[in-house]
Amino acid sequence: MRVRRSLPALIGALALGLGMSMASSATASPGAVKDPCGYFATASDAYYNHCTSDGSHIVIEIDDWGPNSEQCVGPGVTWIGSASDVSGAWYTGRLC
Repeated sequence: MRVRRSLPALIGALALGLGMSMASSATASPGAVKDPCGYFATASDAYYNHCTSDGSHIVIEIDDWGPNSEQCVGPGVTWIGSASDVSGAWYTGRLC
């Protein structure tokens, strides 16, 4: 009787463990982490990734030393400065 009760529990635990390991490997896609949309920085450089499929150019505000600056960026990844000089960037809501 004990074997009949513990066998389904063992099968359920194995299925749950296998499902969790597959889910965690599916969510860690290297392409999605590599170039996220918006501001991101590496150890040395700061970038803005304008994720769009319509080809639009937008104005971003860059939080750098002194007063913030603005820059027009097109689709894709744009280098916006040294990581030590830039602490953030965001979309202003305007096109250019």
